[in-house]
Formats: sequence, C-alpha cells, structure tokens
Amino acid sequence: MRCVIARFPFELTKSGVLETMKDVRPEPVTGEFVIIGRRQYPAMQVGAVITRQDRRDFSAREVVRAMTRLGFTCRTRSASTGV
Repeated sequence: MRCVIARFPFELTKSGVLETMKDVRPEPVTGEFVIIGRRQYPAMQVGAVITRQDRRDFSAREVVRAMTRLGFTCRTRSASTGV
C-alpha cells in the first residue's frame, strides 16, 4: 500500500512491517500506539523504524493512519488512566 509520511511516499505492506518490527524492543507507551503481534509500540517508534526518518519529521497521527489502513490496531493511552 502506498502511503505518505512526512511528505515522502512509502510502499508498505503488513508483512513488511511485521518483519521490520519483529526484533525491535518496544519503548514505553505514553500516547498513541500500534499493536504489532503481541506488542504495543509507540506510534512514533514505529514511524521512525519503518521510514528511517527522524521523529521530528512526522506526526504520530500520520503513522496511525497508515498502520490502520494496513490493518493494525491503533489506540491511545491516556496519561491519567494508564489504559
């Protein structure tokens, strides 16, 4: 699937994202996150790994939109509830 993150086009597939993220240790989740396999990854971490761009170049919303279109579950963890 073609998607645009930080004004750059990327050809992403669900299997490609799974393969890329399989050996990556998730950082602590504080905001928007993507569930990949059994793990919860912060959206910004996923974006940085799959695009190889600096996290300042894109928003979590762009990553969440792309991951949702690929079929991944995306959620938001609020700081006050911890859920």
